[in-house]
Amino acid sequence: MTNPKVRAVFFFCLVLAFGVLIFGGYIIYKEKPPIPDQVTDVSGKVLFTGADVIDGQNYFYSRGGQHIGTIWGHGAYLAPDWSADFLHRMGLFLAARHFGLDAEQAAGFTDSDFKQLNPAEQAQLQVQVTQEMKKNRYNPRTGVLTFTDFQAESFAALTDYYTELFKNGHDRMALQPGIVRSAEEGRLITVFFAWLSWSAGTQRLDADHTYTTNWPYDPLVGNEPLPDFLIWSIVSVILLIFAIAGALFAYQRYIGQDEYPATLQLDFPEPQPTSSQKATLVYFLTAIVLFTLQLGLGATTAHFTVEGNSFFGIPLASFLPYAAVRTWHIQLSIFFIATCFLAAGLFIGPFVGKEPKGQTFWVNTLFGALVVVVVGTLVGTYLSVAGFFDGDGFMFGHQGYEFIELGRAWQLLLIAGMIIWLILVWRAIRPAMQDEKDAGGLTHMLLYSSIAIPLFYMAGLLYGKGSHLSDAEYWRWWVVHLWVEGFFEVFATVVMAFLLSRIGAVSRKFALTSVYFIVFLYLGGGIIGTFHHLYWSGTPTAIIALGAVFSAMEVVPLSLLGFEAAHNLRVVDAGGKAYAYRWPIYFFVAVAFWNLVGAGVFGFLINPPIVLYYAQGINTTPIHSHGALFGVYGMLAISLMLFSVRHIVTRASWSDRLLKWSFWGLNGGLAGMMVFSLIPSGFYQFYHAIKEGLWYARSPEITSGEFIRTVTWIRIVPDMIFAVGALALLLFLLRAIRISFFSKTQ
Repeated sequence: MTNPKVRAVFFFCLVLAFGVLIFGGYIIYKEKPPIPDQVTDVSGKVLFTGADVIDGQNYFYSRGGQHIGTIWGHGAYLAPDWSADFLHRMGLFLAARHFGLDAEQAAGFTDSDFKQLNPAEQAQLQVQVTQEMKKNRYNPRTGVLTFTDFQAESFAALTDYYTELFKNGHDRMALQPGIVRSAEEGRLITVFFAWLSWSAGTQRLDADHTYTTNWPYDPLVGNEPLPDFLIWSIVSVILLIFAIAGALFAYQRYIGQDEYPATLQLDFPEPQPTSSQKATLVYFLTAIVLFTLQLGLGATTAHFTVEGNSFFGIPLASFLPYAAVRTWHIQLSIFFIATCFLAAGLFIGPFVGKEPKGQTFWVNTLFGALVVVVVGTLVGTYLSVAGFFDGDGFMFGHQGYEFIELGRAWQLLLIAGMIIWLILVWRAIRPAMQDEKDAGGLTHMLLYSSIAIPLFYMAGLLYGKGSHLSDAEYWRWWVVHLWVEGFFEVFATVVMAFLLSRIGAVSRKFALTSVYFIVFLYLGGGIIGTFHHLYWSGTPTAIIALGAVFSAMEVVPLSLLGFEAAHNLRVVDAGGKAYAYRWPIYFFVAVAFWNLVGAGVFGFLINPPIVLYYAQGINTTPIHSHGALFGVYGMLAISLMLFSVRHIVTRASWSDRLLKWSFWGLNGGLAGMMVFSLIPSGFYQFYHAIKEGLWYARSPEITSGEFIRTVTWIRIVPDMIFAVGALALLLFLLRAIRISFFSKTQ
């Protein structure tokens, strides 16, 4: 990998991968579900327009969007998936009308009523409903979609249903009253749902499957998995096994033999931090405070499952709706991790280079700007969910997209802050880059990975208010997958390799070679693997094939983490109990473990198309997201923080005892949370998704039923253990700062 010709091949492969990703985006743009100019009944009466669809999308997303149930499987885990819910309710209405009931009776026809019919009647009605739903009556030449008489009647009945639901709220769905305040707002939301379900239930004009490739599963309306899903799932597993074997061979043959450094730095002098490095302490302290708040909001989010809109009898949703709590929970997790990463970048500049003039001023100024962004985001998203912006919160309130909830104005300010951060990092490491000379060396790689952080976050600007949902999802996953799971991982890999080589845990040659190798494996599969998030977002079947194969490749680098963990444990053993970097490296070992379990095992669990066809939008996803987002990136943020703080605070202020409590509390709590709550609830819901369909797996009977409420109550114990770990970490940092800078002996 240090050979220039090999590096050229490496970069060519990355460019090729991005070419495939961009070309796939072009295909998605061409093949996305059309938004009709008008939707009429058979007499030509206009039911709604394309502008109504966009207005309904904008209003719904501004009031919380993907945190109020799910949209095409993306979002929160209480309340239904609205595309599946509308689709099934329309199917029941059509079945009732074909059975001979009038429109008023059909509006009250339930799944229980359907199941009371004899098997022959059920089979006949399923055929009739499927034929009516699957036929595409959209005319691309005129832009007009025609609903049948029964579909038009169903739309009217469901408009009344959803208007009342969102006006009055629903405890078991964690919907607060007042999400809609007028009949027109209710109509717009229903129009949006109607278009979502039309895309999910109607065949493409040129294919024998729907715009969402027959997702969601619902036998009543004829949505069944395609053979392609099973075929590409099998192919992905075969290629995964082959790729793991190749990666293991390459690692052992070309990299692992240089794993052990000649000497390990055991002596640790009293730190002499620069002024700007001391200034990063406020970043780290703020990050851990945000993490602690995020933990409390996570527990509150879970409590909505067991008591709906109340909190031990207090009407919580009246002043703190579920959508706001969950938005804050996710946003604070990102802010906590990102703040630690940014602070580590600011620390490492003077650590390897020279402190530029005025660096401290700019570090403090950047912190003030980040505070404005965080506070503005939290306040804006709350006001938007509460209806303060009257359904127009895209700019300063809530965009509605999971993980990119912050208003566009705060998003732009955050990008500006990251660009300032990049300049500060470059200023500090420039002398070291000049000394390195090799443009592919570790210091240069540090700069390149730093550039990627603001660059790929900017992909979130490529969709806007009212963008077609397929287009918006494509660019959103550039941010969520490529930025968070890709280039944050690259930045962290480079920084950790840099630090480990500096302390003598690995040789510089091994650090550089392993960085290239791991980055190649991460991005080689991960770039095109972005498509596995887009299977059912109105994309063609080619996207499923690419996503299945390359998302499986994302597991390949995780197969090497056992080597990494074993080596780091040997480093700790060699250093002894008094080793200065004992706990930073232990947290790095935890990163390897959770990368394998959370990102690898439970990530691959939901990657194959045949699995995700049933698992999209249910509690199997939080198993992966909790294990990966905190287990990998959270632990990595803490490890980077501890490496940095070790060189800022005094030796006397360091407490291995508190870090021991923190390490085992966080890891034990996370493991207990998954084993006793998330995994049982996820597989329980998975069973019902396969047996009945997503509409039932996401119904209140399941999502807030007795079984899931029970395992959520059980989660209190691991949550408390996790909280002990978080509080121990906060106490450690407060104690270190107090002794180092405010003690009278200092």
